[in-house]
Amino acid sequence: MISAAAAKILGALFKIPLTNVLGGVGMGYFSCAYSLFMPVYALTVTGISSAVARMTARSVAFGMYENARRVRRTAMMIFSAAGSGGSVLTFLLARPFSIYSVGGPEAAAAIAMIAPAVFFGCITAVERGYYEGLSNMYPTAFSQVTEGVVKVFAGLWLCGYVLDNSGALLQRFPEIGDIRALAAAAGILGVTLSSLGAVLFMGIIRLFSHSKKDGEPLVMSRREISKELISAALPIGMSAVVTNLTALIDMWTVIGCISYFGYGTDAPSGVSETELPQFIYGSFAGIALTVFNLVPSVTNMLGKGALTCITSAWESNDRSALKNGTMQALLTSAVIAVPAAFGIGVLSPEVLGVLFPRQPDEVMVCVNSLRLLMPGMVFLCISFPLFSMLQAIGKPSLPLKIMLLGTAVKLVGNLALIPLIGVDGAALSTSLCYAVILVVSLAVYIKLSEVHIPAAPFWGVFYAGVMCGGVAYLVSDVAERNGFGGASVILASAAAGGAVYTAAVYAAIGGRLKRRKTCTG
Repeated sequence: MISAAAAKILGALFKIPLTNVLGGVGMGYFSCAYSLFMPVYALTVTGISSAVARMTARSVAFGMYENARRVRRTAMMIFSAAGSGGSVLTFLLARPFSIYSVGGPEAAAAIAMIAPAVFFGCITAVERGYYEGLSNMYPTAFSQVTEGVVKVFAGLWLCGYVLDNSGALLQRFPEIGDIRALAAAAGILGVTLSSLGAVLFMGIIRLFSHSKKDGEPLVMSRREISKELISAALPIGMSAVVTNLTALIDMWTVIGCISYFGYGTDAPSGVSETELPQFIYGSFAGIALTVFNLVPSVTNMLGKGALTCITSAWESNDRSALKNGTMQALLTSAVIAVPAAFGIGVLSPEVLGVLFPRQPDEVMVCVNSLRLLMPGMVFLCISFPLFSMLQAIGKPSLPLKIMLLGTAVKLVGNLALIPLIGVDGAALSTSLCYAVILVVSLAVYIKLSEVHIPAAPFWGVFYAGVMCGGVAYLVSDVAERNGFGGASVILASAAAGGAVYTAAVYAAIGGRLKRRKTCTG
């Protein structure tokens, strides 16, 4: 968990300065590369670690260490081949995908630069899964931090180098007419180098690690291992692909709808009319969605923590523990997400101004969009534990089906709303998408588990969030009237709003949380 938090911080230290350097159009190229990369990466990489870890742990439990090593070797053979195929596919799709997504071939360079990361990610996932199956989380933790550090330093340095030597590099690559496209490709290369750094780190760990020798001659055949690995990894990968479809929908619909229907305002200085759709999309994806995704990563950890608790209660038919675990996970998620949503919502101009001081035009595009995304952030934060609990009660395929429904809502919403209200329509449809996902997930979980979830505590959290947002707004208004600005306004507003929220939420549900046994820590 510590390494995951560190990786998120390092990711922000990479993405925020990169956005300040590249601007909206440059981040359009960058986001285009990620929009193709993430579904391919999700399909080939996401389920590997858990599949390998499960088979390794089972082998070790029976003292079958040679079988565990065979699982590792077989997984490396299968998934390195899958990673190679994913890298080749990404590389081959670079030019056609860029043409049909951002209106030109300039983004092809960024897509090509990120293609090898699929292969490196598969190798790293196998190694992480093997050590996790041995109950050794240190290789995973340190490799994540190594990956984040390399990404920050390599990505930002390469991007800066390109911008500092733009004239010479444009002469060397005459087919790329926009230096921002080349700078985005350089930043993406930092991501690929970070995945290579993780592979090298895991290789060093392997050189110095020694596993126990096995006296048990019985081992599974490679065919049996392959079948079990693929059957375990594929459903998880498919679910991850569906999760990443919303990014593809945003890319195509935002750029396509604005190109066809127009935007209603003039292009900012330095941005041509033909570049305006890329500018709008790059601003939305690089700024608004970056801030939007920060808090859900925390409640995703709560879902992982709730999985074991809910599984134990379900298998033992302990209705009291099942209800307590469910309420603990959902309430904790709400307690984290609600004040963050109200705080970011009322302080959107100040927050974006501090994080992206060099991109005022891009920030202006995203202020209202970020506010409209905040309800969706709350819905998504609470949905993550629900997905884990559905898996815990033996329904692992339901999250995939529910996500497909939400993705359909997202697509229809974008097509209907973007022509009317511009990129704000993409933000509003995102909130509608996650609202549908939360409502359906909650209804299905309640029906299957037969757990009664009282609404009163959640209304208490919502009321405390309203108080938090109101106080934060009043403090920010007073501070700005007295000449304060920037980070000082955010700190003062957050402190005042946080104090009021803490008191209000404790009065509403403090006793309830204190009486419950914690299962999500």
